[in-house]
Amino acid sequence: MATGTKSTKLVIVESPTKARKIGGYLGSGYTVMASVGHIRDLAQPSQVPAASKAKFGKFGVDVEDGFKPYYIVDGDKKKTVADLKAALKDADELYLATDEDREGEAIAWHLVQTLKPKVPVKRMVFHEITPEAIKASLTKTRDVDDHMVDAQETRRVLDRLYGYELSPVLWRKVGPGLSAGRVQSVATRLIVERERERMAFVKAPYWDVTASLTTDGAPDDEAFESRMVSLGGKRLAVSKDFGPDGKLTPAGFKDNVCLLDGPRAQSVAEALRSAAFTVMSMDTKPYRRRPQPPFTTSTLQQTAGNRLGFSSRQTMRAAQGLYENGYITYMRTDSVTLSQEAIAAARAAVEYHFGAKFLSEAPKQYATKTAGAQEAHECIRPAGAQFRDPTEIATKVPADQLKLYTLIWQRTLASQMADATGSTATVRLSAPAGPDFGEAVFQASGTVIEFPGFMKATGERGASAAKGDKAADANASLPVMATGDVLSATAVEAEGHETQPPARYTEASLVKTLEAKEIGRPSTYASIISTIIDRGYVYERGRALIPSWLAFAVTKLLETKFPKYVDYQFTADMENGLDQIAHGKETGKEWLTRFYFGSGEGAAQNADEAHAGLQQQVAQLGEIDARAINTIEIGDGLHVRVGRYGPYLEDMEHLDAEGTPKRAQLPDTLAPDELTVDVARDLIEHHSGGPRELGKDPVTGGTVEVRNGRFGPYVALVPPEAAADASDATTAGAQTGKTAAKSKKAAAASKPKMASLFKTMNPEALTLEDALKLLSLPRTVGTLEETNAETGEISQYVVQASNGRYGPYLTKTGPDGKSETRSLGSEDEIFTVDLAAAKALFDQPKYGRGRGRGTAKPPLRELGPDPETGKNVTIKDGFYGAYITDGETNRTLPKQYTPESIEPAEAFRLLAEKRAAGPAKRRTRRTSAASKSSASKSTAARKTGTKSTAKTATRKTTTRKSTAKKAE
Repeated sequence: MATGTKSTKLVIVESPTKARKIGGYLGSGYTVMASVGHIRDLAQPSQVPAASKAKFGKFGVDVEDGFKPYYIVDGDKKKTVADLKAALKDADELYLATDEDREGEAIAWHLVQTLKPKVPVKRMVFHEITPEAIKASLTKTRDVDDHMVDAQETRRVLDRLYGYELSPVLWRKVGPGLSAGRVQSVATRLIVERERERMAFVKAPYWDVTASLTTDGAPDDEAFESRMVSLGGKRLAVSKDFGPDGKLTPAGFKDNVCLLDGPRAQSVAEALRSAAFTVMSMDTKPYRRRPQPPFTTSTLQQTAGNRLGFSSRQTMRAAQGLYENGYITYMRTDSVTLSQEAIAAARAAVEYHFGAKFLSEAPKQYATKTAGAQEAHECIRPAGAQFRDPTEIATKVPADQLKLYTLIWQRTLASQMADATGSTATVRLSAPAGPDFGEAVFQASGTVIEFPGFMKATGERGASAAKGDKAADANASLPVMATGDVLSATAVEAEGHETQPPARYTEASLVKTLEAKEIGRPSTYASIISTIIDRGYVYERGRALIPSWLAFAVTKLLETKFPKYVDYQFTADMENGLDQIAHGKETGKEWLTRFYFGSGEGAAQNADEAHAGLQQQVAQLGEIDARAINTIEIGDGLHVRVGRYGPYLEDMEHLDAEGTPKRAQLPDTLAPDELTVDVARDLIEHHSGGPRELGKDPVTGGTVEVRNGRFGPYVALVPPEAAADASDATTAGAQTGKTAAKSKKAAAASKPKMASLFKTMNPEALTLEDALKLLSLPRTVGTLEETNAETGEISQYVVQASNGRYGPYLTKTGPDGKSETRSLGSEDEIFTVDLAAAKALFDQPKYGRGRGRGTAKPPLRELGPDPETGKNVTIKDGFYGAYITDGETNRTLPKQYTPESIEPAEAFRLLAEKRAAGPAKRRTRRTSAASKSSASKSTAARKTGTKSTAKTATRKTTTRKSTAKKAE
């Protein structure tokens, strides 16, 4: 907070960083304070007072009265509100300087509603935090935009209705704690659909032939590569000629393509090694490449992901930091427009750094082509009338912010630079492949960049850079040739290929697809992707986004029971509806009524709207077969079941003696498209959870089995009577219902004794002797006698060794039933520790052993120094599993990696993301006194009634209008 002397003007922004920066620009006469985001939000149903439960209790929204929201000031914001009110008492004007998008507008409106200012209210609007922009915004204030507030409130209510109606369906039919979301569910569906395509994809082999050619007299090192494009008058088949089923497409047959297999391709190559290659044609065309427009929120996330390896969340956090410190303009925008000031600054920077010849002939202005573009009025660019060089801020910002600023600076300068120009040459050559194959035609091309233009700023190397080919040489030129020239081959090779399934989404490509389909808004993409990862619907492998089996089940339920709400066009139409509200062409109340209650008689504006509302669809849902929803077919009688404790594999064609399908747990590292029928069969046969009989217990005569459970492998002792009852139960169909029920009850009463395997034991190599030793636990080590120093009474304590959840341990139990424990160093000590060693352990303090609190475990793996911080990075074993650490920042190792398999570069990236995210916000506990005080206040509130509270918490259009008048 920046504070002036005897301030008469209060300025409120969202963040403390922004407050400090703006306070420094405004100086004395202004007090700049931060609301720290929203000061008020939609109440959770549990936060609604009892008197208002009937109206607001289900959603925190009264759906029967125009979808009025119940707003509350949460506990952690009460002090902020009190501080703002205190500052407002000394002010004669209130300036609201929140962000210029819908969210910022809503924050400003909530501030007015909560603070109830009696002084003039002015809305400041700016898109960069520079002295000039801030001072200019003081002279161009406006009122809070009611339409933008209405759009934000409608979106908030919409998301609450969507989530609170659909999420409970997921809880009941898939699993607890799941959530559905208007955009997150659609984004998850996109990723699941891509994985389904990969699962159904059939690879197809195809071959081609390449030749290294030289002109007459040229050395071999000047040879250029060419590729065969036709053989015997037929075009050579390439990957695009195959369908996802691995067969040639109808277009491929129509074009009469030539499909080579390995032996034929080798024969063609052999025939061409001594052949003469004659130039059929040589074409040269001018090459021109234009710079791309400046960044929008979406293109910034895509480019930062592709070039810097940043996640969307990391990109937006870095951009937020740059904006709040005055280095870039506002980072949530769909616009590519540059102000005249920015164009002048960019052109001046180009001339200074690269020279006037690299400038475009005239200033360039770009037009926004994205449908539904809204919110801000300028692109993302360096702030100010003069752009800071990246070297100027290198020591002032973190490494990730510097990389992102450099990217923005380069892109902005490039937008005002000249096109890259050059020439592209293409040559076609023919060679005889013998009487069996006919004429072979080869083709080669090369591009020479004669003037790099804007690529001087972006650092790209040539034409190939636009296509993502980092290895290609920008100046891969061809030698001078003319029609009729004869060339010789230095090498001719046959090359085999396989068609590839569609690539998985990365964060960058998912953002691009969401924007292309007009789903959601670019400013929300980072939080959407974070949500679906945090929910366990998606995980990352490198940069690829892979759906979990849980995502398959959730998507299947929504597709089959609520298809409208995961339909791409319907979701895009919802976003367009919110835009219409923001522009004042529709009201939130009307729009929400159609969404929730349906179109109604004669209310549908078009055929698409003539459907039942969300409320009716949920109410008339009917029965849902949870088993069918949670089953994903693999083929050949195999399927994946999504169970309460995770996914597992079932073989419905191979049942055990009890008629139960064979099962196997699925490795966390196995992606869905990698679970082929062959892989599934191997898992069932070698990693099945079915019991393996080891023999009979000589004492009870029961059967000893090794099994695989959800907590790992274990042994079980099945009593003889339980085995017999289980056998009887399998023939229950031939018995009367009464007899069958009796058999099942007897089997349930005789549950087997169980014991977990030691970590050092292999289930496949486990012997009957080992199993019986495990089943004998806990092992009685002996009896210790201890004398009471005061009374002289001697007590006997029984010492037992056992294995538990946290490892092996000893228990000493006295005659009064009270016990004391000590940890053992290893599981093997359970069978070797004697009474003397046990006594020595109990004589020590409880945490004195190696497993205690005082001894640090050695790292699981050393990864070396972090390239950004220079700190040594290791992987350690913690209470919640393996984690990556540099001694200061910790990041849990994602489940798709193991400490042995993760690449150091990937570990460094994960740590960088965690550093960028900052420390996790901790919840503060209230003291019991505070809780009592709060309870007494709420009781008093209930006694006095909550009508006034409800009125304050709701909003009508008339309220906004009166607020606007006050602001004038």
